[in-house]
Amino acid sequence: MAFTWLVGIGRWWDDPDAQLLQHLGVGSVVYIFVLALLLWLIVWPLKPQNWSYRHVLTFVALTSPPAILYAIPVERFTSLETARTLNVWFLGLVATWRVALLFFYLRRYARLPVFSIVVAALLPITLIIVTLTMLNLERAVFDLMGGLRSDGTANDNAYAVLIMLSLISVVLFIPLLICYIFLSVRSFVRKARLN
Repeated sequence: MAFTWLVGIGRWWDDPDAQLLQHLGVGSVVYIFVLALLLWLIVWPLKPQNWSYRHVLTFVALTSPPAILYAIPVERFTSLETARTLNVWFLGLVATWRVALLFFYLRRYARLPVFSIVVAALLPITLIIVTLTMLNLERAVFDLMGGLRSDGTANDNAYAVLIMLSLISVVLFIPLLICYIFLSVRSFVRKARLN
């Protein structure tokens, strides 16, 4: 949790538009509690083994360290275009690391079957990407699309990647939700037969 808090401070330290709680790193700490609850609730109906909120919270907190890359102010010592590229790479590395760990965690700790792992991992990811886009990036998206910034920022390419991921997430969400409902009902029926 301490590292999550420090990473949260680093993420917002050079953003003049960040709110006080973001500068203090509180948002990142609150976020891991909410994310852990979301993951715990989504995976629970699939009847994983040894499933506990405390363990999921610990797992989520342990995915924080690579996000320290977001604290590197690359725009201060590189050109704007290079900073944009580096920020997209940072975003990609951190996201890939976290998704790979989630798949590993669901396989190793929850011991879910492969199809259940795919659905249980991708459903919250699609939901999170769409939510983050709507909540945190609306200002940048409107400024970018509306041409309100002439120079742009070092995060513009990362925003473009998130917009693309959001579109993919919207398309995948309904099929994933249908599969999730099917898997949940099947798990419930199997458990009822055993009792």
